[in-house]
Amino acid sequence: MQSRGSNQRLAAMVSGSRSSTLLFAMFSMVAAIYVAGRLWQDSQNRVYLIKELDRITGQGKSAISVEDSLKIIACKEQHKKLEALEMELAAARHEGFVTKPFSRARGSDLKKRPLVVIGIHTTFGHKRNRDAIRKAWMSTGVALKKMEDEKGVVVRFIIGRSANQGDGLDRAIINENKQTNDFIILNDLVEAPEELPKKTKLFFAHAADNWDAEFYAKVNDDVYVNIDALVTTLKAHLQEARTYIGCMKSGEVFSDVGHKWYEPDWWKFGDGKSYFRYASGEMYVISRGLAKFISINRSIIRTYAHDDVSAGSWFIGLNVKYVHEPNFCCSSWSPVEQYVLVFDLNNLVIQRNLESGSL
Repeated sequence: MQSRGSNQRLAAMVSGSRSSTLLFAMFSMVAAIYVAGRLWQDSQNRVYLIKELDRITGQGKSAISVEDSLKIIACKEQHKKLEALEMELAAARHEGFVTKPFSRARGSDLKKRPLVVIGIHTTFGHKRNRDAIRKAWMSTGVALKKMEDEKGVVVRFIIGRSANQGDGLDRAIINENKQTNDFIILNDLVEAPEELPKKTKLFFAHAADNWDAEFYAKVNDDVYVNIDALVTTLKAHLQEARTYIGCMKSGEVFSDVGHKWYEPDWWKFGDGKSYFRYASGEMYVISRGLAKFISINRSIIRTYAHDDVSAGSWFIGLNVKYVHEPNFCCSSWSPVEQYVLVFDLNNLVIQRNLESGSL
C-alpha cells in the first residue's frame, strides 16, 4: 500500500511539471511572435519613410550624399572663418586701427568724439605752474567744461602717488583736485623723475581707455599752449589713421653713468650712439590708433631713460606717419595768434602777460 501511494504522488508531480513546461513554451511563443511583429512593423515604417523622402526629393537615392555632406561641412568651416575675420575687423575698428568717421550716431543724435585729450605732466611742488596754466590757457570749472564741449579739447594734469602713499604730498594733490577737479592721479605710479617714461605710457593708456578721442597729447607743465592754433593743426591730420606729431629730432646717446642724460641701454643704439627720430618731449601728439596700441600692449612695451625717446621707440616697427611740426619746436617764437607752444611758462614775458591779463 505504501508503494502504491508513492507511485501516485510521483505521477502527480510529473504531470504538474509537464503542464508548467507547456505553459512556458506557449508564453515564449507568444512573446516571440509579438517581438517579430514589432520588428517587422518598424522595418515597414522605415521603408515607407525612405520611399516618401525619395518621392519628395525626386531622387531614387538618399537625399544627401556623402559628397554633398562634405561640401556642407566645408561651407560651414568657411562661414566660421568669415565670421572670425569679421569679428577681428570689428575689433580693429574698435581699437582705432581702422579709420572711422569723426562722428557717430547714437539714436537720433550725432555725437562727436573729443578732438584731443591733453595730459599735462606735473609733479609735487609745482602748484605755481599749475595755477599759471589754469589762468593762462587751461581754465577751470565751467570754462574748462565749455572748452571740452565746444572745441573738443579735454585737459588734465597728470601725476602719480608719493612713495609714502597717503602722506602730505598725496593729501595736497587730493585737496587741490577737490577744488579744481582737473587731475588724473595714476595710482600705480610712484611720482619720481626716473619714472617719467612709465608715466607717459600709463597716461596714454588711461586716456585711451577713458576717452575715445581723435588725438592724445603729452605736455610739460612749463609750456603755454595756444589751443586755437593746436586745434587748427590737428584738424589737418584727421584723416590719417596712425599719426605721430611733434618737433622731430634725434640726439646723442650718452654712455657715461655720471652724465645728466645717461642711457643705461646705450649699447643697443650701435656704435654711432645716436637715438632714432622721435618727437621732443615738451609736447607731442599721437592719434587714436597709436594710443590704443599703447593701451593694449602696455604690459610688454619697454621704456628707456627718457619719456620722449621711449614714446618714439614704441612706433618704430609700426606703419606710422611722422609729422614734423615746426610750431612745436623751441625756436617757434612767433606772434601769439600763430604759435602752438611757448616754452618756459614762468619766463618774464609770459609773467607780464599773465599779470596784464592779455593771455
